[in-house]
Amino acid sequence: MSEVVHPPESVYNLIPREEVHIQKPPRYMSKHRPTVVLEEKSTKDAMRTMGPAKVEVPSPEKYLKKHSKEPKLPEMTQCSKEFRTTCAVKKPPVPARTDIPPMGIRTKRDFIKTATAVPMKPQPVCVDTSKGHKQLLEKSGLLPKYIKKKHYGEVPDYLLQRNDEERRAQEEYDDFVREQREKGAMKHLSDEERQTILEGLKKNWDQLHREYQGLSLVTDTISKKFHKERLEVAMKQLESDIGHFERFKTIYIPTI
Repeated sequence: MSEVVHPPESVYNLIPREEVHIQKPPRYMSKHRPTVVLEEKSTKDAMRTMGPAKVEVPSPEKYLKKHSKEPKLPEMTQCSKEFRTTCAVKKPPVPARTDIPPMGIRTKRDFIKTATAVPMKPQPVCVDTSKGHKQLLEKSGLLPKYIKKKHYGEVPDYLLQRNDEERRAQEEYDDFVREQREKGAMKHLSDEERQTILEGLKKNWDQLHREYQGLSLVTDTISKKFHKERLEVAMKQLESDIGHFERFKTIYIPTI
């Protein structure tokens, strides 16, 4: 059985209370409502009423006749006939046999030059699509007009200037190296020494790479993180040194 839950007893519940009635505001009604209702009733279609529309039935005498719907031209009146005759421009009459033709009329046109003039040749075109699209042959890129230019095949000025700058920089570097060698501050590495140093650098890089591959995947401590960063920096420096030794055949080192 379900137990009935009663509210807690209180002396204040014994005092009768007055019921408070909430008064709602009046419902909003638009002042244009009657006008809208009248317009809706006045514009209602005929077939929306109950049953068929009450229209006038055509009489049997007004049946559809042949050519009755063809457009009819306006009838010709006397005013239209006169307008057509007056608006037409009449040609001048044929001159008679006794009339004297006008004399002394001259023109500035050179008939000899006109007769001997060479007709203009059409510009050559090329068709580049199967649908017949045309374009001028000169702008199509099929004519070798660039190789016939005056300066075709010559080295540009900016390349000559850059080559001169590179040559001057190389000469200055050679002079500096020569001066340092004369002072005894620099030493030239031979091919055997360069090859020996290059093999030693590659061997050191292999050892560091083997040690790097043996690191744990999880760097959860500070010491592991520092060790990994130290190996990466050392390997990057060795890769830079190996690249310099492989790229340059002539190497000078300072003598301390």
